[in-house]
Amino acid sequence: MASTFVKRLSRNEGLRGALCWLGSLYIRLCHATSHWTERNAEIPRRLWDANQPFILCFWHGRLMMMPYCWDHRRPIHTLTSDHPDGRLIARTTAHFGLKTVTGSSSRGGAAALRHLVRLIGEGSSVAITPDGPRGPRMRAQAGAIGLACMSGVPIVPVSYSTLRRRLLGSWDRFLLALPGGRGVIVWGDPILVPAGADAPAREAARRELEDRLNAITFDADRLCGHLPVEPAPEAV
Repeated sequence: MASTFVKRLSRNEGLRGALCWLGSLYIRLCHATSHWTERNAEIPRRLWDANQPFILCFWHGRLMMMPYCWDHRRPIHTLTSDHPDGRLIARTTAHFGLKTVTGSSSRGGAAALRHLVRLIGEGSSVAITPDGPRGPRMRAQAGAIGLACMSGVPIVPVSYSTLRRRLLGSWDRFLLALPGGRGVIVWGDPILVPAGADAPAREAARRELEDRLNAITFDADRLCGHLPVEPAPEAV
């Protein structure tokens, strides 16, 4: 039913615009009425101070409050899918001044990857949900690793959690933050993928990204008093 609603919504330009605007207001409300802390904030700050672009990675289910993890004085482009929900995400994040690139980093997305490499070369960071757009939940796909290998910039994982929240029944267990309470943003150590890395080295980097993202997501949930959301079972 939810997917049917999204498809109908995607055909109604006026309704879609109004919903995305209201969504951006709700995100601002949740941020303004909650007390936020950051862990390991020196990690992105060092890169920002050095004017070093990087690849920002976070799980699809932790997307909602990500506009507030970013220093908006620094350019960034987010990779979004061409699915109806991806278009809604792009239009909502545009209210925070975030630019988007439409495509896929791992599923026939050679053109999108080339575009992202060019943007990084021009000084923009790039944001990717490595389990998006369809999962499996909290399992990293190879796209971010390929982009890091091609561009030569580090991957920086980030996650968040909130004390007051609802976990939706969607594939990604989307965290819907609620106003009030407190929230925490947790950064992970950068991951470097050498240029020309072979298949085993890329797989090791992919696994490292997945493990680090899950570790900081578990940490964020724990700091807010919640049991962690578990990743989807690994494919056999």
